[in-house]
Amino acid sequence: MHTVVNKPNGQGFKRVLKATTCSIKGFRAAWIHESAFRQECTLALLLTPLSFILAQSRMHWLMLIASILFMLFAEIVNSALEALSDSVTLEHNVLIGRAKDLGSSAVFIALSLLALVWGEALFCWLI
Repeated sequence: MHTVVNKPNGQGFKRVLKATTCSIKGFRAAWIHESAFRQECTLALLLTPLSFILAQSRMHWLMLIASILFMLFAEIVNSALEALSDSVTLEHNVLIGRAKDLGSSAVFIALSLLALVWGEALFCWLI
């Protein structure tokens, strides 16, 4: 029996191209509409070259870069959550407020991880 697949984003390589296009639109929207994302991208651009100096091994370098990417990931998810929440209502809503606070907490955790990983790298480099 042949199953008909009706996927709006296509299948196979066409789907990969469509997903890539959507991702680029997401990055562009985050850059245009989210000052926190722009600030964190600037931080990422400053830290990435420094990672080659501070890293004591390839695995250490990977942790430095992973903490940067995790920070950007958390900010994008938080921004998506806020945009979706604002599309529902701009009026005060306890559940939407909680959702936004939870998203903010995710960014805080990501920034804390970044501070720990980079703080350790800097400490090891200084001693």
